[in-house]
Amino acid sequence: MRNLTVRNLPDETHRALRVRAARHGRSTEAEVRAILEETVRPAERLKIGTELHRIAQEIGGMDDLDIPRQRSEIRGADLE
Repeated sequence: MRNLTVRNLPDETHRALRVRAARHGRSTEAEVRAILEETVRPAERLKIGTELHRIAQEIGGMDDLDIPRQRSEIRGADLE
């Protein structure tokens, strides 16, 4: 996990965070984490894999596709 420092946060904002955290029964730090999580990773965000699966089901699925796997030797990066 990463740490984040927020500098120059106005007193009024910090006070509002403390009040909001108290209403939710958690620490100010936990409240900030929750706000960030809800903001940058909302529950209704598009999940590309799920959406592709839904589209495939609409057209009858993709179980009958014959997609050959490419098997190749694993090689390290050439850094020269």
